[in-house]
Amino acid sequence: MKRLRKDNSGDAILDIIVYVIITLVFITTFYPFYYSIIMSFNEGSDAVRGGIYFWPRKFTLENYKAVMSIDYIYTAMLVSIARTVIGTICSLSFTGLFAYSISHKNLMFRNFYITLMIITLYFSGGLVPYYMVLKELGLINSFLVYIIPNLLGVFNAIIMMSFFREIPDSLKEAAIIDGANDLKIFFKIIVPISTPLFATIALYMGVWHWNTWNDAAFFVTKKSLKTMSYVLISLINQTESAARITETSGALGTTNVHRSKYTAETLRPAAMMVVVLPIICVYPFLQKYFVKGIMIGSIKG
Repeated sequence: MKRLRKDNSGDAILDIIVYVIITLVFITTFYPFYYSIIMSFNEGSDAVRGGIYFWPRKFTLENYKAVMSIDYIYTAMLVSIARTVIGTICSLSFTGLFAYSISHKNLMFRNFYITLMIITLYFSGGLVPYYMVLKELGLINSFLVYIIPNLLGVFNAIIMMSFFREIPDSLKEAAIIDGANDLKIFFKIIVPISTPLFATIALYMGVWHWNTWNDAAFFVTKKSLKTMSYVLISLINQTESAARITETSGALGTTNVHRSKYTAETLRPAAMMVVVLPIICVYPFLQKYFVKGIMIGSIKG
């Protein structure tokens, strides 16, 4: 009886330690995100005071008004949505078909294709040659510059190829006997049983398309084709430059007094919230597939 009580007390102490550690981990990981939220609702002039606080000391919506008052922000938002949806669907389809083809051991020149695919993971031609190739293809200042160069994701193709290899050949052979071709086998058999894998990779692809801004900065000059991430980064950079000029000159005009309500320190989290919110809204619908996709290959039964 005494031994049982000691075991129970030991388990209770262990549970307390575990819960304390979990609480500390939660606080250290969640508070930076929460701090960004309250910072986005705080006045810029007050944010420069710094410190740790749990609610806006001077509540304001000026940061979000500044973000949403950009003249082409809504056009940029539509471009980002179109890029994310079209880019994810096209990339997922192209990468999936490529990985499915490479997973066949009897494919002609299979090793050659795999070698080329691996080389691209370690070597790059550089920005200038890449720009020249895009220019020759007529993709500069085109919406397709967001789609075509990103059709094949090599890392994602490797993951898909490893998964497709584990699918029993009997399923494919039965479909071939029934008269199905390779495309029908892929879309009618492979895709349905690979839903967690496709959903997980689609989430990563969608987040990448939504957040990336490099191609909009280097390969697009038309404002009507700029993405939202690039527009928000440009706004933050302009605000930081204006703040440096003000500090250097030591003069405050009427415009600068108005801008003191928002600074780069408060615009940055507001822009982050605008970018992150759509991802947060989409994630719950893909969560169950995402968890299954993460667990793929971790358990062998």
